[in-house]
Amino acid sequence: MTDATRFFAATDVGRVREHNEDNFLVDKKLQLFMVADGMGGHAAGEVASAICVRTIHEELKREKELLSDYVLSARGANRVTATDITTLLDHAVQRACQRIHEEAQADAEKRGMGTTLSLLLVLGHHGFIAHVGDSRIYMLRAGKCQQITEDHTVMNELIRRGKLTQEQIAKVQQKNAITRAVGVYERVDVDTLMLELVPGDRFTLASDGLTGYLESAEELGNYIALEGDDATKSLLHLANERGGKDNITCIVVHIGGESGGEERAKKVAMKREVVAKLPMFSRLTERELLRVMQALQVQSFKAEDVVIREGDKGEELYIILDGRVRVLRGEEALTTLGQGQHFGEMALIRAVPRSATIISDGPSELLVMRRTDFFDILRQDHESAVKILWQFLGALADRLDQTSGELRQAKEEMAAVEYEDVTVEIFPSLEAISAAKPVSKPVAVPDARAAPKPVAPSKPAPPKK
Repeated sequence: MTDATRFFAATDVGRVREHNEDNFLVDKKLQLFMVADGMGGHAAGEVASAICVRTIHEELKREKELLSDYVLSARGANRVTATDITTLLDHAVQRACQRIHEEAQADAEKRGMGTTLSLLLVLGHHGFIAHVGDSRIYMLRAGKCQQITEDHTVMNELIRRGKLTQEQIAKVQQKNAITRAVGVYERVDVDTLMLELVPGDRFTLASDGLTGYLESAEELGNYIALEGDDATKSLLHLANERGGKDNITCIVVHIGGESGGEERAKKVAMKREVVAKLPMFSRLTERELLRVMQALQVQSFKAEDVVIREGDKGEELYIILDGRVRVLRGEEALTTLGQGQHFGEMALIRAVPRSATIISDGPSELLVMRRTDFFDILRQDHESAVKILWQFLGALADRLDQTSGELRQAKEEMAAVEYEDVTVEIFPSLEAISAAKPVSKPVAVPDARAAPKPVAPSKPAPPKK
């Protein structure tokens, strides 16, 4: 995050509630932003949300060195990984969950209290998100605004599972009840996500006191595109004008520009386009694509570098982001693959020997997904898993059809060759006949059907004198 990156935050009690149970936190040095919407009677919601943001902040401050090392690792030090950061965020949320739960157990009036959480941590060129409940995070990029967190509510769960129609869901009582909250139990499932940031990105973290009044993500985009604190002021005004039934809190974060930012933005856009066109991921939503993209790593290869070798076992899928590669089986060159094409997808399912050797045909950049990361995606989001595996099975069926066709064609060609060999052996070709030496005199062939001519008896020889 550069010095040009800015943030604007605001909160309001609304027009109905007597006190504000929302809490937010901004730490400019850590580049940490949080919104928490508490719930519980006797102001217990306010206590829960305050404990949540304070505890997480303390846990992350303790690991300031780890966070700094990640930025250095992204520049080539390779000491701290993105998984280390998401694990740290999960740990911090779990610690907050335990503290809220302990507080509730110690005070009967606070039993059952909890809070939602939406968190954004900016480290270098990456943004890390931790999310629980129905507060939301939106991202505005290249003029398009999209929600990048998923609501943990009864209504959203029914929609995801396709159990009811929209009309039926509208009649469900408690459809807006949240299915996850920090502190209600000792532990909670936390959604985490890593994003590649580009200059000009804008993020909005907001409680449902605002998001509940939004007609669409596009409507929000019109507001957060405003400069300065006009965005937060306008959003609070919007929620109050449309009812203000709940507390309203929002933070708007502007990711600043830097040298080389435009080129990086093009790379990120190209990466997203290449992944979205891959048959395996073609049916995913934008939010689901972001989860896939966080599991992809970019690897660079020089001319004639061997990417994979025939016979070796591997566990990676490769997608060509830039450049070309050659495919060889033995010494035979089979084909050349270019941008957007992929190879090695079977290694995501099982460890099998590579069926061909892949060599970089000049400088190239490849996106790499490992089997463990692929299985993580399938475990974390069942809806995405169904889409991905269904497309994977379709691609596998197409591959089997293609292979069956090739085998059938090869069998027919082999049968034709065998037939030609037998024909040549039994019936010499005309060329062979014409090349043979001609007979000097015709040979009469007796006709077996003709009657035999009588033979005259021989006369005895005269006696010798």
